[in-house]
Amino acid sequence: MKKWLMSTVLLILVFSLAACSSDSKSSSGNSHIKVVSKMKGTVRVALAGWQLDNGIDALTGKKTEGLKEYLKKEFSPRYPNIKVKLTQVPWENAKAKQTAMLKSGDADVLYSGGAFAFSWYQQGLLKDLNPLIDKDKAFDPDIYLKGLWENAYSTRAPDRKTQFGIPVALGRRAIGYDKKLFKEWGVEPLSDNPTPEEILSKAKQMTGKNPKTGKQNYGLWWEGNGLNDSTAVALSYAFGAKGAEGRLDKLGDLKWELNAPEMVKVMEWLKEASQYAPKAFVNGKGNEKWATKDNDIAIYLDCTGGTLMSNYLQSKDESLLDRFQPTMNMGPDGRGWVAVDPFVMAKNAKNVDASWEVMKFLTNYDTQKYMYDNFNQSPTLAKADFVNKKDAFLQKELAIAKITKPTLLDEANPYFSSDIIPEINGFISKAANGKAPDIQSFLDDVQKRAEKWSADQ
Repeated sequence: MKKWLMSTVLLILVFSLAACSSDSKSSSGNSHIKVVSKMKGTVRVALAGWQLDNGIDALTGKKTEGLKEYLKKEFSPRYPNIKVKLTQVPWENAKAKQTAMLKSGDADVLYSGGAFAFSWYQQGLLKDLNPLIDKDKAFDPDIYLKGLWENAYSTRAPDRKTQFGIPVALGRRAIGYDKKLFKEWGVEPLSDNPTPEEILSKAKQMTGKNPKTGKQNYGLWWEGNGLNDSTAVALSYAFGAKGAEGRLDKLGDLKWELNAPEMVKVMEWLKEASQYAPKAFVNGKGNEKWATKDNDIAIYLDCTGGTLMSNYLQSKDESLLDRFQPTMNMGPDGRGWVAVDPFVMAKNAKNVDASWEVMKFLTNYDTQKYMYDNFNQSPTLAKADFVNKKDAFLQKELAIAKITKPTLLDEANPYFSSDIIPEINGFISKAANGKAPDIQSFLDDVQKRAEKWSADQ
């Protein structure tokens, strides 16, 4: 009886010690993680496009860790009393869905497209983050690329003072070229900061039957029906076309310059360039062979490099990485259009302090590393030392982002998005079919309608 009692007591002690030991660790097993804050609260996070559950990359077969698992392992141990409720929103209806959530008070923190975020700020739906930043000594804005932190319309208001977003995802836009095709055609490779004139000249030389293979090659490709006309924006930097002067919070006072000589040069370039691209480029197609051994395009404008890295990770063929090279964009010092997607906070967030902690965590170094490692999301950090050294396109795109400057020819400009972009895309389509309208008359008409639009604001 005594032996049984002693055994029972020992077992109880063992289980008690085990339980105490378990309680001292995080539920994720990350015992090395220290509690950052015992703050209590529930934060509702609406995410456009993020993967919430664990999965497998369809191309590489690599296992991917969903956001739920990541937060369980990394956020919960640090903030054990903050509950994060995640809602995934498909990109197809992200703006409408998330706008409704903001207006109904159903979300505290949101990730979405940059133009959407700017629109929400203009509608008064987002919180000014400056008071939170000012009182939080642990938050360091210098970890983000300065050009994005200070100049992106998706993070900072037109007064360039009010911060309403934190940059977390970078839209990748560099110029790519195929070294092999250049060699076969006997054309000198692109310079690191090619001018529009250099690109046109070399594209013209490499459009036609390849002298080595006899196969049809195209001098260049760009997205002829782009929703943001990033190539036209890069050209506007290169030719000094402002498009307009003023501020996006004073749309009625915009001074449009859409029929200026600099814009004429932009359209003349697009007209000629359309002759050196596969016909399907007007529909955003014709680039299916890019970053493969069978590629038929010499120069790829506003390239992300994502297809190249995916193909490399799938095949482990490093010759592809050597063959396809990036350069800066066409503007001064290599500038081009840089898209930035941010996290923002609802103006009527229920628990502001807890929401701020969640927002900081979802935009910090560790989370950006997690997103790059699992989903190849481009970081917005000044020192993204985790980026694959072989990802030359992303390295170049980060360099472009460092020097980005705001322009009114941007998707944040509602008239540019709704009216100018469709007009430019229509012009490109007609030019590709040899039916381009008179450029000055075309721009004069666009200018008149832009002036009328501003007068109605």
